[in-house]
Amino acid sequence: MAEKQQKEDELYNLRGKTLKVYLHLLTSDEPVGVREIQRRLGFSSPSVALHHLEKLLNMGLVEKDNYGRYSATKKVDVSILQPFSKIGRFMLPRLSFYAAFFTTLTAAYIIQHLGSSDIYALVFGSAATAAFWFEAIRTWVKRPF
Repeated sequence: MAEKQQKEDELYNLRGKTLKVYLHLLTSDEPVGVREIQRRLGFSSPSVALHHLEKLLNMGLVEKDNYGRYSATKKVDVSILQPFSKIGRFMLPRLSFYAAFFTTLTAAYIIQHLGSSDIYALVFGSAATAAFWFEAIRTWVKRPF
């Protein structure tokens, strides 16, 4: 029970500028310093960046190296991140995988049935492809990072 409460408190504290710092560290492929966070996220001073980095450090989500740089150590399931998957250092919309799948199936169908295509299959494949790409792009535009 105490573990569940701790996790809820952790997620509650992970919002606003702290969430922006965390997302930046998640997408960074190397450790980042306080001033770099300040510049990249447009904070008014390094102390603002340091405050949010220290909050993340106390939550156990980041670690600090010997040079004073920070990197994400643990991925927290934040609801704002649910529509995204992390692949390497990239965060991609989950719907882009479905869009790529339907694009490939539709293209393969068109290639295999060049002369004798079924109009319903083409309409269905094209509509699914367009809908998934539309939603994937819309999710990407609204990304929080």
